[in-house]
Amino acid sequence: MRSCVRVLPLVLVAALSACGDGKPVAPQPTGSAAVAPEAKPGLALTGGRLVLPAVKGNPGAVYFVLRNGSDKPVTLAAVDVAGAGMAMLHETTQADGHSTMAELKDPVIAPGATLELAPGGKHVMLDGVPADWKPGGTAELTLVFADGDKLSAQLKVEAPGGD
Repeated sequence: MRSCVRVLPLVLVAALSACGDGKPVAPQPTGSAAVAPEAKPGLALTGGRLVLPAVKGNPGAVYFVLRNGSDKPVTLAAVDVAGAGMAMLHETTQADGHSTMAELKDPVIAPGATLELAPGGKHVMLDGVPADWKPGGTAELTLVFADGDKLSAQLKVEAPGGD
């Protein structure tokens, strides 16, 4: 009986070690590393902010600067703000003394170039802004590129007209 008690742990260890493929298992991330945003290599998004609508029920706007530090052009295919009803790239232009706004379709950012979204120009129009979003909070922006890669970033939520 004593030899069974000594041999049994060795048998269990051998059986359990045979279950793997022999490759070391990487530790799983925990804490903030477990929820790190996705990032397309070579791209950097800075200055991300979401400006709430001045009148409830009207659209809000998202602004940011996207720099392409890679050696290839990238095409921005879609935008999403988690929790909002709809997010769409738009561009405001001036023609004959009038301001017009139209959808900005699939902008291409050349290597080393920057796409700047700012008031009065390119922006993300945001419809269906949740009523519980307040200045000082955050929202998550996800950019989707034509090749399927993504870049996610936190936006600072601001009151209309600034903080």
